[in-house]
Amino acid sequence: MNVRKCHDHAIVRAVAVAGCAALVLAVSGTGAQARPFDPARATLPAGDGWGSYGTGTTGGAAADAAHVHTVTTWEQFRAALRQGGSAPKIIKIKGMIDAVSQGCDAFAAEGYDLGTYLAAYDPAVWGHDKPVSGEQEDLRAASAARQDAAIKANVPANTTIVGVGRGAGIRGGSLQIKGVDNVIVRNLHLEAPVDCFPQWDPTDDGNTGAWNSEYDGVVVYGSTHVWIDHNTLTDGRHPDSSLPQYFGKVYQQHDGLLDVVRGSDHVTVSWNAFRDHDKTMLIGNSDGATADDTGKLKVTLHHNRFEGIVERAPRVRFGQVDSYNNHFVVTKGQKWGYVYGIGKESRLVAEHNAFTLAPGFSPAKILKKWSEAPLTAADNYVNGRRTDLVAVHNAEIPGEFLQTGAGWTPTLRTRVDPPRAVPGIVGQRAGAGRLR
Repeated sequence: MNVRKCHDHAIVRAVAVAGCAALVLAVSGTGAQARPFDPARATLPAGDGWGSYGTGTTGGAAADAAHVHTVTTWEQFRAALRQGGSAPKIIKIKGMIDAVSQGCDAFAAEGYDLGTYLAAYDPAVWGHDKPVSGEQEDLRAASAARQDAAIKANVPANTTIVGVGRGAGIRGGSLQIKGVDNVIVRNLHLEAPVDCFPQWDPTDDGNTGAWNSEYDGVVVYGSTHVWIDHNTLTDGRHPDSSLPQYFGKVYQQHDGLLDVVRGSDHVTVSWNAFRDHDKTMLIGNSDGATADDTGKLKVTLHHNRFEGIVERAPRVRFGQVDSYNNHFVVTKGQKWGYVYGIGKESRLVAEHNAFTLAPGFSPAKILKKWSEAPLTAADNYVNGRRTDLVAVHNAEIPGEFLQTGAGWTPTLRTRVDPPRAVPGIVGQRAGAGRLR
């Protein structure tokens, strides 16, 4: 074909936008094809929650070819994060990568033994009036330090981490978004880390003792402009139901799935699936963090699905949190505490959400008061019926009287779906492998 002949009507239609010069791409006779969009180059849309505030969240969308990595192992992933400092970078995860592929025994310090630890700190021997100490506790701490160094991945500024296709993710790793700006995490199956070496605290839980664990699946710590989108976060192969009991308490090996803490700000959490976990999400982790958190912790949660969650979805301190168009599912026979925790100086707006509660679960427990803080809860539906969550709570749990009126009105919302439609919309689109 002579590319200078632009008068043929079919050719004119093929190049109406690109111009005559584009015909050099059409020598095969099929015409120029639009280049498919790469999800790794996506940025948070304008107006999409607190993460879009100010400079917005672009992650590594501007990365050049030298800073685009595809990884298939945990070691490759951590190496890619270290390369290039804070220059824009994209890391594509292919398949499931495992941070603890060698198992917990690989981290154990010489001489540490769980059976010996249990014998040393059995309440019948040690009591409940002082923290544990001594050789086995020192060895446990040394073992924990080895695991800590191995399973944490520090995410630098201006980074996008994205799963390739439908089956990509991380098992047993902890993403540390700490002290940085402008990070995107999308399309990943994230199996919560298992703490191989929980600590027994005999003085906890009213001096009856408790096992305390470390490691969140994702922690946003002192960071700004973060977008967590279309991920599936779960306990995966290690549900709490599989954990043993020692000293009459569950040998707890999980912490949070996603925590936003210590002065973090401008975060959007959208279209994720959170499943089968206990303490799911903290926004603000301490009543005493006034200097860090006051005026910050602005977080938007929208179009997420929470199923089989016991509590903290989320528990909020200090922050202006906008939670709308989420679907919360409480299943028959599961352990359940609450959905929203109302904490110190929190200003939660919870609107246009859907709740599906199995028989026997009261909507009065959707809200849990930890501190005096007013909230806005409007146009929420429980089992298909519009329900005033504050009124139901106050009527059934008078000792935790909640006040209404968070004192602010969210404006950073790109779409608000009718809450009756939310279960279907979120059920079809939330979670990893469902990017459009």
